Amino acid sequence: MDGKYDVIIAGTGAGGLYSALSLPQSLKILIITKRELMLCNSALAQGGIAGVYKPVDDDNIQLHTNDTLVAGGFKNNPDSLKVLVTEAAQEIGHLIDLGVDFDRTADGELHRTLEGGHSRHRIFHHKDSTGYEITARLADAVKKLPNVTIAENALLCDVKKVDGGFSCDILKDGVHHIADGKFMILATGGIGRVYDFTTNSAIATGDGIAFAYEMGAVIKNLSLIQFHPTAFNDKHTRECFLISEAVRGEGAYLLNKNKERFMQNYDERLELAPRDVVSHAIVTEGKRLDSDEFYLDISHKDSDFLKNRFPMIYEKCLEYGYDMTKEPIPIYPCQHYLMGGINVNTKAETSIDDLYAVGECSHTGVHGNNRLASNSLLEALVFAHQAAEDIVRKLAENPEKYKDAPSSYDYKVSETAQPIPTGIRTEIRHIMQKAYFVIPDIAEAVKGFERVSEIKRDLEKGDYFVDHNYVEARSLATVAYIILKEVI
Repeated sequence: MDGKYDVIIAGTGAGGLYSALSLPQSLKILIITKRELMLCNSALAQGGIAGVYKPVDDDNIQLHTNDTLVAGGFKNNPDSLKVLVTEAAQEIGHLIDLGVDFDRTADGELHRTLEGGHSRHRIFHHKDSTGYEITARLADAVKKLPNVTIAENALLCDVKKVDGGFSCDILKDGVHHIADGKFMILATGGIGRVYDFTTNSAIATGDGIAFAYEMGAVIKNLSLIQFHPTAFNDKHTRECFLISEAVRGEGAYLLNKNKERFMQNYDERLELAPRDVVSHAIVTEGKRLDSDEFYLDISHKDSDFLKNRFPMIYEKCLEYGYDMTKEPIPIYPCQHYLMGGINVNTKAETSIDDLYAVGECSHTGVHGNNRLASNSLLEALVFAHQAAEDIVRKLAENPEKYKDAPSSYDYKVSETAQPIPTGIRTEIRHIMQKAYFVIPDIAEAVKGFERVSEIKRDLEKGDYFVDHNYVEARSLATVAYIILKEVI
């Protein structure tokens, strides 16, 4: 793992893995993941991947564009959005070539389903675990590449811009390693763990965003956070089980504590309104009824159909004591996705030369103010490919610039370092949950910003062990600081 590389990729979700697959095998590549290979938000994605692939009569790229614009409040970046929708067919076709097992109809055609905010059936899926299927097939392909080194359980502690590229401090098995790359791709995922409750995996602490921020990259719209309206309302675990958008796409009803439908009072699109609209409606209805008891009911559909269409959700609900074929499921909004992040152009390059960001940690602008369902996996793939193509272009056009190996940064290890104080990450999560959840509380945001600023300063100036606790606490503090600064 120590040594010199052409490209270093941080993260093994769809964006990171697809970046490696899209680069030529002549390049020496290091992929870093701070836990096991398949622990990422991409693998948790249930619904599917949206796109116009081998168009059917009633769908086209312009309709996909229009639906994305409506969901995003027409705040989308038009140039990036054009890249997203036009490249969709190529990337979906490549997934099929890689062996991704998308569901098919009885006559063998690819099955397209419907989700909230879409005007057409254009979501390709593998049951209700599409993200895992896609990520697994990408991982299988990357493992076969002779030019790629995969470092699992390797914590990226810091990144510095150096002469000729980037120098990374990586902690693995208690030992700090230094790896240097001419190019770097950040594919570190979301920020869900900055909240008390999230659908995100344990690794989603915003590390890549924090590294980019410290290097001086432009971070944009970090306060554009999507709260998914239908997370399972467990109330006991930080990582909330997601009840896919596709369940509402197949006809599920939203019910309040009285087991009454209520979306007709908030939006003419009812249960199929975009996620921000539905989440806002649930919270508003909850305040009206002084209750956080809400349900998703699809028990009126055929039970065999539900078990086949949503096998993972069905089994997971049974584990919690609910049979979705017979009764409503308790749900409530929770943090789900980040629309903002490290600002990039249409080639996925940041404001720092040769530093790229793909997937959820990036801000391409394609989602506008609110992501349209199932556009996230598509975004990760499309812009990972764009990043790879841009790296190849740079190497071909300016070989002299990249002929020498990058420098190494002299990372110092303190002999007097101490563990960080306990409870820092928990305190940050509580602050964000109170200050900025669905309907922001500005007074709490102002108070929270002052405290988060103190925590951030202490972590940056204090003499602490550089380990998982420290790196993730520093990342969460940085992310919370940027979000609340934007809000107030």
